[in-house]
Amino acid sequence: MPANLTPQYLEAEKAFRNAKSTEEKIDCLEEMLAVMPKHKGTDHLRAELRARIAKLTESLGKKTGGARVSMKIEKAGAAQVAVIGPPNTGKSQILAAITSAKPTVAAYPHTTQTATPGMMQFENIQLQLIDTPPIGEQPPEWWLLNMIRRADVVMILVSLAQDAIGPAEAIINLLKEKRIELGNTLSGPDDEGPIYKKALIVGNMADLDYGGNNFNALESHFAGKLSAIAISAISSNLDNLKKKLYEILDVIRVYTKTPGSKADMTDPIVLAKGSTLEMAATAIHKSLAQKMKFARIWGLGKHDGVMVSRDHVLEDGDVIELHV
Repeated sequence: MPANLTPQYLEAEKAFRNAKSTEEKIDCLEEMLAVMPKHKGTDHLRAELRARIAKLTESLGKKTGGARVSMKIEKAGAAQVAVIGPPNTGKSQILAAITSAKPTVAAYPHTTQTATPGMMQFENIQLQLIDTPPIGEQPPEWWLLNMIRRADVVMILVSLAQDAIGPAEAIINLLKEKRIELGNTLSGPDDEGPIYKKALIVGNMADLDYGGNNFNALESHFAGKLSAIAISAISSNLDNLKKKLYEILDVIRVYTKTPGSKADMTDPIVLAKGSTLEMAATAIHKSLAQKMKFARIWGLGKHDGVMVSRDHVLEDGDVIELHV
């Protein structure tokens, strides 16, 4: 039975090949294990990965004399956003303002020492934001880099109270040195080059950017490369930030209904743009796509309840009724 490995697995495998330290290798192997499809075709590979993790963990314990501490945060919600930036730019403050997290917020740098997740509500879905230690002159720890590699979106936070181009460029270049490039182009799974991540530059402290000169310069500098938005964690534009994060994911929300009942519009299936009916069925349950006999669809510009094929490309807001 074929393994049918996912793009997420192949990306984690690529990160493993690029890993330098034992900790990084273990983290990548754990990610490969977590995103691997669970069926008979992957049983042997799953056992092999567990054995490699155990062997590397044992060797690490012998070197350090202690157990390995994992900083891996399991994904939750529709997507995971890694919030990174220089010291004292307000990462924890923003997380406290738009999520359920309670990070330590203070007016001095390096307040955050570990990763803190929080769930951000946007309309009828949630995104997981992760507050991370500041990236400064010292190289980021291996687990932070792996966290960035695993995230669906990277949010770079800079202060608009001063020049923001230099700090943003410094972080982008540092990640590039670590084979992580930011943009909207996805690398192929067999590509030995860098890992590409979608990213958004967020200029905080807009209330201190009199006339908006620092943000205008920032936005102009990255025009055509990365999107940018100006906010104030204490006063303005936080709703637009939520919307921007959702838009940059490039996803659609699809709803389900059972015959004779209304659609549940509160709990959508979140899929990548361009996903088909078969992909939606698989997302609901792995066996559903195989059992599905036919489906009906409702949506903007469609005839209500029209029958569609498995390869029908779905659009945002579509309602599907699957028949098995």
